Amino acid sequence: MTLPKVPLAAVIGHPIAHSKSPMLHGHWLKTYGINGHYIPMDVAPDDLETVLRNMHKMGFVGANVTIPHKTRALEIADQVTDRATLIGAANTLIFHEDGKILADNTDGYGFIQNLRQSAPDWDPTAGAAVVLGAGGAARAVVASLLDVGVPEIFITNRTRVRAEQLRDDFGARLKVVEWVQAGDVIEDGTTIVNTTSLGMTGKPELKVSLDGLQPGSLVTDLVYTPLRTPFLDEAAQRGCVSVDGLGMLLHQAAPGFERWFGPRPEVTEDLRRVILG
Repeated sequence: MTLPKVPLAAVIGHPIAHSKSPMLHGHWLKTYGINGHYIPMDVAPDDLETVLRNMHKMGFVGANVTIPHKTRALEIADQVTDRATLIGAANTLIFHEDGKILADNTDGYGFIQNLRQSAPDWDPTAGAAVVLGAGGAARAVVASLLDVGVPEIFITNRTRVRAEQLRDDFGARLKVVEWVQAGDVIEDGTTIVNTTSLGMTGKPELKVSLDGLQPGSLVTDLVYTPLRTPFLDEAAQRGCVSVDGLGMLLHQAAPGFERWFGPRPEVTEDLRRVILG
């Protein structure tokens, strides 16, 4: 009698010890009674392709990739989903039995699901969005906002050329705004998103005037350490709906877990408590 293989998955980064993904997937594996494992793997950039090409031989069915590997993983993969191509980065890999690697990006999915769960009355078509930052996370956010029908996106970044690159890649619904004018354009947005690391523990604060915030607007921060950033606190004080970034981390993990282990996991308050310790 041949025993079934124990499915393995991992999160790969450099460094990786800080990742909450093993705790997250471990909780789901336990909740659904699955005999599988999800481990952190610290892999240097020079070793990434060798590691990825051999993981299926060791019983791995997939992996998450994080900084600094999200762009390189896309280049290594044999197949790439349309959304990963559009975003220009991968965060979720599926290893097929023939050794082929499929790369996907679920960051945008996680972003939208977090907003839908945390702010069920949010209407993305109600007005423009304002996106602070133009890095990899911003690309996923912009792609997902356009997908759900946001009519216009004002994008601003400390380095203007990166914002212009997003406009060139995503089209005419994006308007580039100078970083020093970010506070002025916020009054035109019904959805405001901070995709920068400003405001994160150990980083400089986000110095953008929120005087123009319209009460009832949705304001969200991709930062989740601390869970409530000064940006979110001020938005809440001004009568806005504020959504923290932890839910995006939790929701982006669900499609990968389903592909690797079977069940479609739920993002619950109990899960949030576990991750927050």
